[in-house]
Amino acid sequence: MKVAIVYSSKTGNTEEVVHLIRKLFLKERIDVTLYRIAELQIKDLINYEAVVIGTYTWGNGEIPQEMMELYRAFETLNVKRILTGVVGTGDSGYPKFCGAVDEFRDMLYVHTKLIATLKIEVNLQMYDIDRCLKFVSVFRDRLNQRQTIR
Repeated sequence: MKVAIVYSSKTGNTEEVVHLIRKLFLKERIDVTLYRIAELQIKDLINYEAVVIGTYTWGNGEIPQEMMELYRAFETLNVKRILTGVVGTGDSGYPKFCGAVDEFRDMLYVHTKLIATLKIEVNLQMYDIDRCLKFVSVFRDRLNQRQTIR
């Protein structure tokens, strides 16, 4: 079971979330690799059973420019078998709270096996830890189902 977490973070809030999620995957003994978006070779996506995308929202609910190549890759590569999820941070004071999470979610639903999404208000709070645990447990269960079927 190989999982990639690919993220971009402007203020450090999304980075904090994906580091926690990585730690929770490792606690479940799931092989996970964390990539800042600039470190990822897009063609390597197909080598993973699952990919979690971590993004902040830019402007009026948009996906950050540095994440657009990844977004387009999921639209064009043969990724239908990949389990996916998306996490992000945002400010509910804006009209499109975590709009980039919604954009990725909608696209991943069409092109992959979307498992879960998670939106965090600005930065991690204590109550968000349980939400992150639930996010990872859903992935663990789906990955285990996949192993059982084989």
